[in-house]
Amino acid sequence: MSVRARCRLGRLVGVALLWTAASHALAEGATPAPCSADPLAGRALYLRGSFNAWAASDSHRLRWVCDRYVLVTRLTGEQRFKLGDEAWSPDADLGQGAGALLRRQGPDISRRFNGLHRITLKMTADASAPPRLDIEDCPSAAPPFGDTVLYLRGTMNNWAALDEYALQYSCDAYYLNTRLKGRYEFKLADAAWTPGLTSEGHTLEFDGEQTLRAVIVAERPLISLGPKSFADPNARPVEHPVAQSLRFDSRALAHKTPFGAVVEHTPIDWAVEALPGVSRLTLVVEQRRLEGNQEVLEYLPVARVPMQRHAAGSGGTERWTATHRFGTKAVYGYWFEAEIDGQIFVLQNNAESIFWTREKGSHGLGEVAPLPARTSSIRRFRQTVYDAGFQVPDYAADLVYYYIFPERFRNGDKRNDPKPGRDHYQDHTVELHSRWTDKPWKPGTGDGSDEVYNNDFFGGDLAGIIDKLDYIRDLGANAIYMTPIFKAASNHKYDTADYHQVDPAFGTNTDFERLCREAARRGIRVIPDASLNHVGSDSVYFNRYGHHGDQGAFQNGRIHPASPYADWFSLDPTPSDPDQQFKGWVGVRDLPELNKASPAWRRFAYGDRQSVMKVWLDRGAAGWRMDVAPWVPDDFWREWRAAIKAHRPDALTIAETWFDSSKYFLGDAFDSTMNYVFRNTLLEYVNGGHAALLYRNLEALREAYPPQAFHALMNLLSTHDQARSLHVLGWTDGADDAAITLAKRRYRLALLFQMTYPGAPAVYYGDEVGVTGGDDPYNRATYPWADEGGQPDEAMRAEVKRLIALRHQHPVLRRGSLDAPLWTDAHAIVLARRLGDQWAIAATNNADAAHAVTVELPRGAPRRWADALAPAAHPIEMDEKRRLTLNLPALGGTVLLSSPE
Repeated sequence: MSVRARCRLGRLVGVALLWTAASHALAEGATPAPCSADPLAGRALYLRGSFNAWAASDSHRLRWVCDRYVLVTRLTGEQRFKLGDEAWSPDADLGQGAGALLRRQGPDISRRFNGLHRITLKMTADASAPPRLDIEDCPSAAPPFGDTVLYLRGTMNNWAALDEYALQYSCDAYYLNTRLKGRYEFKLADAAWTPGLTSEGHTLEFDGEQTLRAVIVAERPLISLGPKSFADPNARPVEHPVAQSLRFDSRALAHKTPFGAVVEHTPIDWAVEALPGVSRLTLVVEQRRLEGNQEVLEYLPVARVPMQRHAAGSGGTERWTATHRFGTKAVYGYWFEAEIDGQIFVLQNNAESIFWTREKGSHGLGEVAPLPARTSSIRRFRQTVYDAGFQVPDYAADLVYYYIFPERFRNGDKRNDPKPGRDHYQDHTVELHSRWTDKPWKPGTGDGSDEVYNNDFFGGDLAGIIDKLDYIRDLGANAIYMTPIFKAASNHKYDTADYHQVDPAFGTNTDFERLCREAARRGIRVIPDASLNHVGSDSVYFNRYGHHGDQGAFQNGRIHPASPYADWFSLDPTPSDPDQQFKGWVGVRDLPELNKASPAWRRFAYGDRQSVMKVWLDRGAAGWRMDVAPWVPDDFWREWRAAIKAHRPDALTIAETWFDSSKYFLGDAFDSTMNYVFRNTLLEYVNGGHAALLYRNLEALREAYPPQAFHALMNLLSTHDQARSLHVLGWTDGADDAAITLAKRRYRLALLFQMTYPGAPAVYYGDEVGVTGGDDPYNRATYPWADEGGQPDEAMRAEVKRLIALRHQHPVLRRGSLDAPLWTDAHAIVLARRLGDQWAIAATNNADAAHAVTVELPRGAPRRWADALAPAAHPIEMDEKRRLTLNLPALGGTVLLSSPE
């Protein structure tokens, strides 16, 4: 369950104490004025005067923002000044004019300053138009909330606290330059969702480059959205030629060896190239601390390693080298500090974003910047150092998952269907659809449902999955991942009521054992889902509604100190409001958060011989997918993994994490994760996104993850927490035939990439037969069985089956190594895989026209290649220069396999 689950289980709960109704003073969808080109064509403009000896100092440089120059600076006393570029060029020598208007090559300006000021200059390329200078007093240099960083958190970034959405305080308000299109819900909040620092929810229409401004009035924010106007002080360009020449590429063996993640105590060699003129270069190594859903992020110092200079080579550049041997397993950060002509620069990770990941930087080629005032803003290259004994079950790389939401897959036993009036959801009754092919119900949409979320049922169950095991095997899947099956009140079952019992609407514990047994007969592993972070309020353990005996920790809505489960929760009798007497996960009162530090809870969950985790493994489960892993402490997962692996060494452990999951792949937590970075990258690519830019997301994971984890990743396209692929690709409500056909072509292209890439592909139930649907609950539609009145797309299923079979048939597509791409451009991605003497080339094209690509093959590559998608085609050969020309069809691709000479 994701952060988005809050909307499923009670809608997003606002925690606004200081930030209240005044926040509604929004400039609703202000239309931004068009930005104009810098009238000085890139020449820097400075405030030059008696306060800085009339120098062109970087600390007094104005920044061009959309249609004006801006500088926020501190000045005091009577000063004389002008504005000018470095050469006092005639068109950039601006002095006293009439009032606020300036005159080119005019006299000095005199003014008394009294602290912090914002200086704004509006000028155009038209020399006849006089520039206008405005100087404002800033009310305070100190941000109202001190050093606390506020973020724009909303539907544009899955409510995460990402650096690229961090607001900066300047002069009089918090500012953020945005580049968004469309309508988004959001809040302003710190990384921890601290009460008092979290605004109410807002919705605004964004339209390209704009500036979000939040001014604090009487401890309340007034939020406006308008034309881009904020001069980001972190956007200072580097103009020193020697600093510009600093070069480091984390994926180039000439600059860093060995590549990627390394085991403990491995020495790593670094090299940086630069023109002569660097007086000192230092490798800075730090250890990362990351907790929760990236709310806590900091780096602690480890070492500063002086780099050694080597004489300039034939290209005129010097080479600086250093070696560092890492100690204990962790995720580390590193960057380089350079001193040049008395100035300090940083050579850091680039500014590219990785999907869902708070830290910027896709690795590869670094970027140079002046040393920032706060070193926390430096973008670290990240280095994973893992346990040499880290093992992932060998079969993980061969898996193809069939991903099931049990309530919507198949109703195999109508006798156990939920019954309105008899069965309840918390203190409400349930709803039952009379037709299997109905759309899921959503309150407030006029679909005839009640006002309660998550209480509508179709009757899917374990018997239905058992009935369709042959179908799943025929498709080619050899693993089933299914969302929770424990007894619970909701249709999704993440609100666990009893960890030891299958929900009666799904069947019995015996049915689960039979499912695992029958699946194993067909070569299929079953991996269930569980949350050890929270339970349901309507559970044996909490029992808010009194439905489960008399031992609940919050029995009938009151704290029960004598409950055997009392220390499983954080309970506080002080508030009079019962909703405030316990901690709900991310504020959702339907999901009481478990106290993961409780020894009794840990024993129950995984420690005891009859603990939850072990019992279900004994009943036939092949491993576990663990819900909301980031909200559970790392030491919990370390103990949990040790217990699981001691009980069943071949059990596969999968985390639900959406961001860069390096911290979970150190050998002491998980084997795999749900690869949402892959999902977003691939769907944006097949939807027409820039191939080379998007692929850097996947290259970042290849560099960050140990290879055994990289090959075990659950590579997703659709999930129960996100809109289905076909919906994302254009098959939305009301789509015409052309849009539907295009969406299906794009989906097939995504499948081709998914089935030829390292990791374990996952097919979300129904995707293979054309099921579409937007966000929850519509992404949880029923499978369209023909005998229930559905219309499955059998042609699409045949294509999915063919591509899965191709993957199973050729081990190189499952287990082959992956290096840097042979080719990427705006539309094409060409990858080479190798397993022993076997080679494969997988190439895709997202353009709506055919695309020819000529690639140079690595040394040792075979000369002859066979087309795996068209076995009857003639083999193709590389030329004498080891080049191969690939003719890629529109929205299609090819898979070539090494062919005997």
